[in-house]
Amino acid sequence: MKHPLYYPIALTLVPHIGPVIARLLLEHFSPEEIFTERKSVLERVEGLGKMRSGCIKQFADFERVEKEIAFIERYKITPLFITDAAYPQRLLNCYDAPTLLYYRGTADLNTSRIIAIVGSRLHTDYGRDSCEKLITDLAGSDTLIVSGLAYGIDALAHKFALGAKLNTVGVLAHGLDKVYPPGHTTMAKEMIQQGGLLTEFATKTKPDRHNFPSRNRIVAGMADATVVVETDIKGGSMITAELANGYNKDVFAFPGRVGDKKSSGCNYLIKTNRANLLTDGQQLLEAMGWAPPKAKTAKKQARELFISFTPEEQVVVELLKKKDKADIDEIHLKSGLSSSTVAVAMLNLELQNVIQALPGKMYKLL
Repeated sequence: MKHPLYYPIALTLVPHIGPVIARLLLEHFSPEEIFTERKSVLERVEGLGKMRSGCIKQFADFERVEKEIAFIERYKITPLFITDAAYPQRLLNCYDAPTLLYYRGTADLNTSRIIAIVGSRLHTDYGRDSCEKLITDLAGSDTLIVSGLAYGIDALAHKFALGAKLNTVGVLAHGLDKVYPPGHTTMAKEMIQQGGLLTEFATKTKPDRHNFPSRNRIVAGMADATVVVETDIKGGSMITAELANGYNKDVFAFPGRVGDKKSSGCNYLIKTNRANLLTDGQQLLEAMGWAPPKAKTAKKQARELFISFTPEEQVVVELLKKKDKADIDEIHLKSGLSSSTVAVAMLNLELQNVIQALPGKMYKLL
C-alpha cells in the first residue's frame, strides 16, 4: 500500500503541471486516480490537453517521491495538501493556491488574525523604526506575522515579532532542507518554536530567482492584509502588494518623504490607491476591525443626543447599528435610496464623526 503522500507529492513534481492545472485535476480525480487513469480520460479535463496528459503518464521519478517522504518523516515536517483541513484556508481563495505545502512549526496557519509585513532588503533607519513600532503596537493582539525571511524588513519583522511574543512564519523560496540566507539560521530555529517555516518547494530546491515571486504569492495570499513598510518602486515587495491587490486583500503602506527613493514604492502605492496610508499598528487594528470597542465617553454620548439627522442619514445610521460594518453597495441596496443620496448622507455622517470609512469601501459607526 502506497504512503498517503505518495501521489500528492508526485503531482507537484510533474513537469508543466502547476497549481492551477493541479487544482482542476483534483476537481475530477483523487491524487492516485490522476496517475492511474487512462490518458484519454485525462485529456478531457479542460485546460489539460495531450501534452500535459502525456507528462503525467510519463512521470517516473517516484524515487524522489520516496526520498521526500523519508525527509518529512525524519524531520517531523507537516505536509499540508490542498484538501486538508489544516491547509491555510485563506489561500483557497487564490486561483493559484499551492497544491502542497511543507510546514515546520507550532503556529496555527488558520488563526483569526494574520498580517504580512514586507519591505526593502536595504532599509533605512526610518524603515527599521516604522517596522519596530508596528510590531510593538501589535504586541498582545494575538496576530500572526508572516514574511519571507529575506534580508532587511522581512528579517526585522520576524525578529521584532519574536521579541514581542507574537508568532511569526517565514515563507521560503526553497525546500526545508536549508535556510536562505544562511545568516538567518539561528532566527529560523527560534521561529520553529514560535511560529514556523513554510514552503511549497521540495528538498534540493535552490533559492533561484524565479522562485521568489511564487513565494510572494503565498505571503500575500495567506494573510488578511499586507503591510509594505519601505520599498523602492521596483522589487519583491511591490510584487507582493500587487498580488495582494489581485487577491482582493487589504494593502497598507507607510508613507515616505517626497523624492525619497527608498519610499518611492510606498508613496506610489498610496498615490494610486493600491494601498491605504498607514502610520501605526493601532490604526491597522482599527482598520481591520480587530481593535477592542472603545467605551463611549459621557461627552460623546451627550454629543450624539444633540445630533440631528436627516431622514436619509437616519436610514444609514439604523442600518449600521444592526451590523459591525457594511460596504457602500450593501448600504445602497438595503436603504432603498439612490446612490447619490447615499453618497451625500455618508459624507455628512463622516464629517460629523458619526461613521468611519474603512478599507474596501466599508463603513462602521463610531
